[in-house]
Amino acid sequence: MRPAQPQPLQPAQPPQPAPAAQPPQPAPAAHPREVQLSKPSAVLDEAHLGDIEGALGRIRVDDEQHSGLRRRLITFLAIMGPGLIVMVGDNDAGGVSTYAQSGQNYGYSLLWVLLLLIPVLLVNQEMVVRLGAVTGVGHARLIIERFGKFWGAFSVGDLFLLNFLTIVTEFIGVSLALRYFGVSPYVSVPIAGVLLVAITASGSFRRWEQALFLFIAASLVLIPLALLSHPHYGQIAYHFVVPGVQGGVNSTAVLLIIAIVGTTVAPWQLFFQQSNVIDKRITPRFIGYERADTTVGSFVVIGGAAAVEVVAVYAVRGTHLAGQFTSALGTARALESKSYVLGALFAIVLLDASIIGASAVTVSTSYAFGDVFNMKHSLHRKFKEAKGFYATYGAQVAVAAGIVLIPGAPLGLITTSVQALAGVLLPSASVFLLLLCNDREVLGPWVNARWLNILAGIIISVLLLLSGTLMAGTLFSSLNSGLVALWLAAVFAVGAAVAWILIRISGRRRAASARAASARAAVSRTDRANWRMPPLALLKPVAWAPATRLAMLVLRGYLVVSVLLLIVKAVQLGRG
Repeated sequence: MRPAQPQPLQPAQPPQPAPAAQPPQPAPAAHPREVQLSKPSAVLDEAHLGDIEGALGRIRVDDEQHSGLRRRLITFLAIMGPGLIVMVGDNDAGGVSTYAQSGQNYGYSLLWVLLLLIPVLLVNQEMVVRLGAVTGVGHARLIIERFGKFWGAFSVGDLFLLNFLTIVTEFIGVSLALRYFGVSPYVSVPIAGVLLVAITASGSFRRWEQALFLFIAASLVLIPLALLSHPHYGQIAYHFVVPGVQGGVNSTAVLLIIAIVGTTVAPWQLFFQQSNVIDKRITPRFIGYERADTTVGSFVVIGGAAAVEVVAVYAVRGTHLAGQFTSALGTARALESKSYVLGALFAIVLLDASIIGASAVTVSTSYAFGDVFNMKHSLHRKFKEAKGFYATYGAQVAVAAGIVLIPGAPLGLITTSVQALAGVLLPSASVFLLLLCNDREVLGPWVNARWLNILAGIIISVLLLLSGTLMAGTLFSSLNSGLVALWLAAVFAVGAAVAWILIRISGRRRAASARAASARAAVSRTDRANWRMPPLALLKPVAWAPATRLAMLVLRGYLVVSVLLLIVKAVQLGRG
């Protein structure tokens, strides 16, 4: 056996440092839209995901929110748009005509109606802001998915009809405004239609919003116009806070009040702002800014409406035209007798309002078509990417403009009737809105608070009270409309008391389960800001109690009768 050979000694090696830990290599950055699409989401059009691109700024989807007044102001300016546009768009041609009729026929006495509409605007539009930001799904699609095709057909059918008639009134406004300057409707209406299509079909949400902001800035000419109309400030302040109707309450005055409600708080606003919030890519963490945008817009719309009434009062003050409203052009002519400049400014206000209103209402309908028929529907898309969306827009513009050019069409009657129709249909739209905002499957931690439900219920009751008074006055013209309103108010009060008692009784039985649901729904502020509705297919179906279903059927039947009687009243007025 061979002996083991000794191994040569190796020189000592200095200790080697451990290899430095390599920092983890970041994965290739995904596009923000891809990041959002990787999560379960109800958003139907991928163009509704990504950076917020507003007329006054841009917010990247991965930007962190910072504190500080300057940063908050920058964020607010970028978010601003849907609330302001929907409100200013509501002071459209029909609005200007309706407010002018109020001032010319009833002086300052109906200003109190405008003041009462501020909470109505804020409550309704705040709810659609939450629905849009949290769900990412348009109002029309939500109604169909949650309540079925039967109720969706009624609700969306109402919208399509009312929106189309409203677009007709916008072109009526264009024709009247430019007729003041001697331009034929056969020239002004087609040019306005081409302008509207050009503004909308640019394929850029930001350019569309910037164009609307330019028209909104032009509407500020109403401020000097009102100041030059020698307003009686004491009377204005009095009539803002003291309800009354010059000459007494009658069915004609009630019809006008409903028209003021309908033109100031129109059903199309609900559909437009929710879809526009989605299209602008506003998410729950920006809801506070969009609420502020909506609040600013609500005060702007009421201020503009009051200014038009003040101007109309001055236009006919001391003349035989007081109480003899014909059209917005008639108001401009009445102002012309005092000053050509004032008449021209009023015509410019009417033209500007018509363009803003036509754009907003037509886009609202195109959004709803996209929701209902599963079409790509975004102003971020080029024409070739959303042909159905833009074709729907162009078709509405073309047909509405054509109707206005029909010789002998009763344009003034159409304008007033459309606004009243909006007021009659508003309770139905508000009920569906209220049901959606109490649907925990849809809004999760963003559902309505109890006080908001109570306030919304009061608003709906008042709207039903107005339409009921109109119905009674139409059926029985000899009735005193003021007494009818008081009796209906008493009926609604009793009904509300009974409903409250039933809710309290059923509430005691479900107290334990309600507390458990509340505990499950409790989430942190951060989680709430990031909560979004899951895909529609994953939501539990709505289960209506028999009493709820019966109440909805009664409401629908009541509104159908109201619409028929409204048509009767319009025909009566048309015959003089």
